[in-house]
Amino acid sequence: MNFSSLRSLIHAMSIAVALGSPGSAKAAADLAARLEAQNALLAEQWEWQLKENPEFATILGDDRYNDRWSDYAPEHFAKQKQDLEHFLARFEAIDPAGFPEPDRLNRELMLRKLRDALDGLAFKNYEMPLDQFNGVHLQLPQLVSVLPLDSLKHYADYLARLHRIPALLDQVAQLARLGQRDGLMPPQYLLEKVARQCRAIAQPAGEANVFGRPAVQIPQTLPAAERQRLHDAIVAAVDREVRPAYARLADFVEKDYAPHGRRAPGLWALPDGPARYRYAIRTQTTTAMDPEAIHELGLKEVARIEGEMTAIAKKLGYADLAGLRAALKSERKYYASSRQQIVDLYRKYIAQMQPRLPELFGLLPKAPVEVRPMQEYREKEAAAAEYQQGTADGSRPGIVYVNTGDYAQRSLVTIEDTAYHEGVPGHHLQIAIAQTLPLPPFRQQADYTAYIEGWALYAERLGKDLGFYQDPVSDYGRLAGELLRASRLVLDTGVHDKRWTREQMIAFFRAHTVEDEPDIQAETDRYIAMPAQALAYKLGQLKFLELRARAQRVLGEKFDLRAFHDEMLGGGALPLDVLETRFDAWLEAQRAKAANAG
Repeated sequence: MNFSSLRSLIHAMSIAVALGSPGSAKAAADLAARLEAQNALLAEQWEWQLKENPEFATILGDDRYNDRWSDYAPEHFAKQKQDLEHFLARFEAIDPAGFPEPDRLNRELMLRKLRDALDGLAFKNYEMPLDQFNGVHLQLPQLVSVLPLDSLKHYADYLARLHRIPALLDQVAQLARLGQRDGLMPPQYLLEKVARQCRAIAQPAGEANVFGRPAVQIPQTLPAAERQRLHDAIVAAVDREVRPAYARLADFVEKDYAPHGRRAPGLWALPDGPARYRYAIRTQTTTAMDPEAIHELGLKEVARIEGEMTAIAKKLGYADLAGLRAALKSERKYYASSRQQIVDLYRKYIAQMQPRLPELFGLLPKAPVEVRPMQEYREKEAAAAEYQQGTADGSRPGIVYVNTGDYAQRSLVTIEDTAYHEGVPGHHLQIAIAQTLPLPPFRQQADYTAYIEGWALYAERLGKDLGFYQDPVSDYGRLAGELLRASRLVLDTGVHDKRWTREQMIAFFRAHTVEDEPDIQAETDRYIAMPAQALAYKLGQLKFLELRARAQRVLGEKFDLRAFHDEMLGGGALPLDVLETRFDAWLEAQRAKAANAG
């Protein structure tokens, strides 16, 4: 019996004991049965989710499906819709009367999750499976770095996955053709990037290929003959199956698909474009804000942050912000001198933060975190850094991947805040803690972008609470990171709602951010490829700041920052409205506690 089931049973039994009558016992038994039915259904839905997304199961450390990939056959999405509708009907049929608050919330969140998924399927976004930032062709090689490869079984699973890549990529091409038929096309110039990425993945042979690298990592504990057999089988699969499949996909995209890509960068150009964008905003930000309100909020935040940056510029002796920006762009000491320097700085700042975490949190992550350079085949289109979660038991660490490509053009000024964002107290701390909370798995692994990215942006500022960012230029870098997230509110709504061109986006980027040129280009294309995702950072951060300010105002000197943070993290990732409801109950309890103590 899992923790949730045990808690539910104890709750129902306590009702029966307290009330004592036969009727009460019957009511308690009914409650226990309904709670157990919900917990069993939650477990069933979770198992379904893992089977639907074997790659996700692998990332979580569950190796039962390591021999397969997600199913991209067009007909599979109709089956997926039926499954989701069936789960939704079964959850809706469970009467939540009398449920303890945690179980009621589990039901509410699951219903919301299923309805959002069904709404998304209705838009057929799966018919656009290829983009330069997170396309299927990139997801496959990215998984190689997290695979467990320590036994004959795991290598057999890996070989099975390699053999299945050609069929999978054929499914992806079939989906793309359906999207073309339905008018669901990514921008042409982004698809041209996809073709180049596919060729870059296909080009290296044998062990040098990203899919071939496991051939040189075979544990010495295996017999020599087995090692040689596995090595040869992997190399053969890569050279005879995987590389040709990627080359075929590249040819398809370049010759048959990209030429039909849409010319306008914004989502508005697709069928039901405005409705698509509002759905993206709702699911990515968990708010009901409209694009115009978000755009105006972004402009206000940009102006506020630039004001703070101007104060730093004048403190450093510059006449205005433009003068400081020009100096930071022209002086080589603010740019990387090598790939390794970038990696080393990220490691330095994360190591600096680690021993100070107990000052801010009672809850602390158990899993370790590492910094690694990003895979070279991804450098040109990837962001400056990203986090990949580890396993709950810590057997695989969380990884902060940092982009070291074109290093001479990469500024060092924003590395400190980004290290806190991606590592600790940002993504790694929040996600590693969530994985170990006594919650159903779907909540331990909840992926509400506004909460997750909002927390990570909020976490950047926690360095100031600890006395970091002592160098004014470093604090300027922190503000530059926040300015980027504020600018995203303007840029994302600009292109997808206000019909901005890519050139307009670039002009705004250069005028209002301090990003280096490689990041400007990659970030612009990211917002075009992933509508509304970039809105989540700033909107989430503002919610965390709002709740903290409210708690400080209500509790005064009784405010405990560690307790506040533990409350924010203790329910796992949540929609922002649900987070606020949870916070309201906590704040009232804290206020009453302080009043009684006073």
